[in-house]
Amino acid sequence: MVVVAVDVGGTFTDFVVLRDDGSIESFKVLSTPRSPEVAVFEGLRRINAHVDEVLHATTIGTNALLGQVGLELPRVALFTTKGFRDVIEIGRQNRPRLYDLFFDKPRPLVPRELRFEVDERTLADGRVVKEVDPSEVEEYAVRAKSLGVVSVAVSYLHSYMNPSNEEVTGRVLTKYFNYVTLSSRVAPEPREYERTSTAVVNAVLMPIVSQYISRFSEGLRELGVGRFFIMSSSGGLVNSDEAVQRPVQLIESGPAAGAVAAAEYSRVIGVRNVIGFDMGGTTAKASSIVNHEPEVTTEYEVGGEVHHGRLVKGSGYPVRFPFIDLAEVSSGGGTIIWRDEAGALRVGPLSAGADPGPICYGRGGTEPTLTDANLVLGRIGDYLLGGEMKLNREGAIKGLGRLGDPVDVALNAIRLANIEMARAVRLVTVERGLNPGDFALMAFGGASPQHAAEIAEELGISTVIIPPEPGAFSALGLLMADERFEARISYPKDLEEGFTKLEEELSQRLSNVSYFLRYADVRYVGQGWELTVPVGRPARIEDVERTFNEKHQATYGFRLSKPIEVVTIRVFAVITRVKPRFGAKKLEGEAKPRYFRRVFFDGWVEVPVYWRGDIPMGQVIEGPAIIEEYGSTIVVPPRWRAEVGENSEVVMRR
Repeated sequence: MVVVAVDVGGTFTDFVVLRDDGSIESFKVLSTPRSPEVAVFEGLRRINAHVDEVLHATTIGTNALLGQVGLELPRVALFTTKGFRDVIEIGRQNRPRLYDLFFDKPRPLVPRELRFEVDERTLADGRVVKEVDPSEVEEYAVRAKSLGVVSVAVSYLHSYMNPSNEEVTGRVLTKYFNYVTLSSRVAPEPREYERTSTAVVNAVLMPIVSQYISRFSEGLRELGVGRFFIMSSSGGLVNSDEAVQRPVQLIESGPAAGAVAAAEYSRVIGVRNVIGFDMGGTTAKASSIVNHEPEVTTEYEVGGEVHHGRLVKGSGYPVRFPFIDLAEVSSGGGTIIWRDEAGALRVGPLSAGADPGPICYGRGGTEPTLTDANLVLGRIGDYLLGGEMKLNREGAIKGLGRLGDPVDVALNAIRLANIEMARAVRLVTVERGLNPGDFALMAFGGASPQHAAEIAEELGISTVIIPPEPGAFSALGLLMADERFEARISYPKDLEEGFTKLEEELSQRLSNVSYFLRYADVRYVGQGWELTVPVGRPARIEDVERTFNEKHQATYGFRLSKPIEVVTIRVFAVITRVKPRFGAKKLEGEAKPRYFRRVFFDGWVEVPVYWRGDIPMGQVIEGPAIIEEYGSTIVVPPRWRAEVGENSEVVMRR
């Protein structure tokens, strides 16, 4: 069976082909941001074999909520408990800018005239004191339909304890609308603002994702492809039905694939703790992998502002769903270098993207980028993608020259970008109670291996790992992922009984579950927010308390002598898939440089350039050196050495 993994990035769309003999190959095509599927179908036509299955990572959810690529948001209505129509507008008192009295809150995704108050009430203990009147719901549904509504969110008070009123409402609404979201199905958790926001975001995305998947499926059928799966934000693959019903879980689909790849590959090479560092054409992302598992968070703000890798609370739309914990900064190969009004050199946040791209791509770009800087310093060669793409060095020099001496500008821009990317790594380590020095830096993405060693020096990390196919490693992560389906309940009366019930529900929905993962959102009694901890079998409250105390100590530096409470429990049903095999080629002798070129480090140096596929396992390459391959270029600075490991990884050490 031939399986193809496709990761749609801001600049390139990456393809990794897994053939039935376990071999893999990769290639790239330029992305088509306005219609992402166009680049996907173009790449699939290049594969000289019948494709049985496609695995896909997409950013369409994020792009829609950020107002990108011309996606128009559908008209959405909200049905909520009487007296709570304005909860999504009031929100929390989080200010994105603390001292700005005139900041603009995010525009509500549902205008006030499309929020309908239903006279119903469920108490906090789950008792229904006023049932829904279906005729009232029907009256509002007719009015919403006449106002052009195409998708509806339902969020009633305390529905996480008893969803019966939401279920009745949902049955009425499905007679009028194709897209209906119940908060008790997408976010059965307390906090009515976050739960309502999650339901609304899901309702907004349902028509967009449904139409995208419909177009995608039709295109795949024309190409003879039978099945496809999509990466979720929690790091598992889901089928198209699950994606259409709960598209809120696709918001961080693309970035999650890279973290999954880093976690799974860390198992292959036997390194327990790694930092996944993914630098592509538009952004750089960092994730922490502890004991081969990526860190997971349960809340995210989509469409909000990012300040040096931190999501600015109160600037976006909260979503309560499991997300792989990532920090993202605007430092990619296409990030634009410029000077501000005071003449200071700046890098980002704007990106040249795929169209027009960096100056050196020769596609009409006029603004110098980090890719242009690496080319001018000799850290990448005149050709990319194994010679398929010739770069315009003279254009890059002229572009950087408008900002000053080209070499000085390039060198300082890269140093600024490295500091910014190191900050992203600190967000997922130091600010989570972890020491970066205890980790290896696993660098992937087309641009990451050029910067990884210098970023590691900035962080006090002594080991850098470049996995196979680094330029398409996020796509490779799709092939290394398993299928994952999530279910949760809040305030279980009995811990083990609650987990067992969730597992039985998932088993009835899925026929071939391999195993289950258990998690609990826990806090001290009286605390406002929770930490998510893994739960063993059988689920015992004393074990959960011990795990929570340890995580609280590591995260905040202290623990309290107070009882805990379990707010929400969740289960992932995992269906394992066949993974690609890794192993270094048994090459004889010693690789010789293919040629030499001038590269700037502390000064200009004549540096040997190797081809990665030529280097046998165990050969040590002393820096300074360059190692090229199809999808990326590895820079081995002075005082570093590189060696090929037994699973095709390149390990760099100081």
